[in-house]
Amino acid sequence: MAHQHNYQKTAGQFQVSYQQVYQWVKKFETGGHEALKDGRGRKKASEELTEADQQKLEMKKMEYEMERLRAENAFLKKLQELQRRRS
Repeated sequence: MAHQHNYQKTAGQFQVSYQQVYQWVKKFETGGHEALKDGRGRKKASEELTEADQQKLEMKKMEYEMERLRAENAFLKKLQELQRRRS
């Protein structure tokens, strides 16, 4: 902004690409400082989730739990087999 939209000069100053500076300026113009915040890794609060998002999240939790239980089951079967072989 200080360089009157001279993206090339700004890109050189911050050692980023022209496209990166262009995207930053567009984000700032449409959303202000909030739009430039890094939201990667941020999880939405449960109140922010739509019904579909809540269902997807619940399905992921269930799938994770099923995989954990499968691994536990396989471990116990292997343990029983080893114990049976010893005796």
